[in-house]
Amino acid sequence: MRIGVIGTGRIGTIHANTLSRHREVGSLILTDAEPARAVDLALRLGETAAPGVDEIFRWGVDAVVITTATSAHAELIGRAARSGLPVFCEKPIALDLAGTLAAIAEVEAAGTTLQMGFQRRFDAGYTGAREAVRSGRLGRLHTVRAVTSDQSPPPAAWLPVSGGLFRDALIHDFDALRWVTGREVAEVYAAGSDAGPAMFRAAGDVDTAAAVLTLDDGTLATATATRLNGAGYDVRMELAGELDQVVVGLDDRTPIASTEPTGPPAADKPWTGFLERFGPAYEAELIAFVDVVRGGRPNPCDGREALQALRIAEACEVSRRERRAVSLAEIPAAPEATGPPAA
Repeated sequence: MRIGVIGTGRIGTIHANTLSRHREVGSLILTDAEPARAVDLALRLGETAAPGVDEIFRWGVDAVVITTATSAHAELIGRAARSGLPVFCEKPIALDLAGTLAAIAEVEAAGTTLQMGFQRRFDAGYTGAREAVRSGRLGRLHTVRAVTSDQSPPPAAWLPVSGGLFRDALIHDFDALRWVTGREVAEVYAAGSDAGPAMFRAAGDVDTAAAVLTLDDGTLATATATRLNGAGYDVRMELAGELDQVVVGLDDRTPIASTEPTGPPAADKPWTGFLERFGPAYEAELIAFVDVVRGGRPNPCDGREALQALRIAEACEVSRRERRAVSLAEIPAAPEATGPPAA
């Protein structure tokens, strides 16, 4: 199997390393907007660098992995679909609903595969939480609390093209909420604060946000995020039911200090970022993609799943801007996009 990797930044490098070691992958062709970066990675891995995207398609590959800037995702997904190639793409498909729906339509018209990179679906903690909910261990689920806190903010130049805190960061929590609970979000009420560094206000973004989400069975969920959590990178999900409760992301590296006299000590080495915290999950999702390409398993996260997470993020942005509760029914989507989460 020969795979083209488009984009060799941080995530692209991780994915290329995973694929290069995979016994079912014979070779890689790497390309990047900065050609020297692709050449350097190709030399380190013993793979081939291509001068541009055109060569990826012209030289012939069996699948494509897209880890470029978000602005290029939809066009590259469409190009791969028209070439009959299965695609793995980092989230999101696009920063708007129209671009997302157009790319999904191309994939579906071509009958090809699009697997989206929501790596939390491959994390041991989230998988365990899903099993606890689905098995009935928790009883009737009544409350979910999701947290995503970055230790330090991204570069100022990146903020205007990121899509904002809801679409860029909390979208992972929205996808995980659907995947773990098996329920859809019916309504949201969201707020945000830009009281931190001025670069967030300049970009029209917020550095901290919170949302209350009502699921279609009445379960209440909260989701919070910040770019300024100096204690460390903190990603958790707490699920409470009538019989039991569990938490994802609580271990000896969780950046929390207890104020109780007999509480656990603060982490000696708190998580610093998503690449470190979710390293095994990033590897697992690419191994899954190879299996999907080989026909060995169904697609674990297709474009329609990514669309649903984006719709929740869009609803939160409307709610924050207009200071009101927003029903998901207000956010446009193709009729097929309103089904239950994938098994």
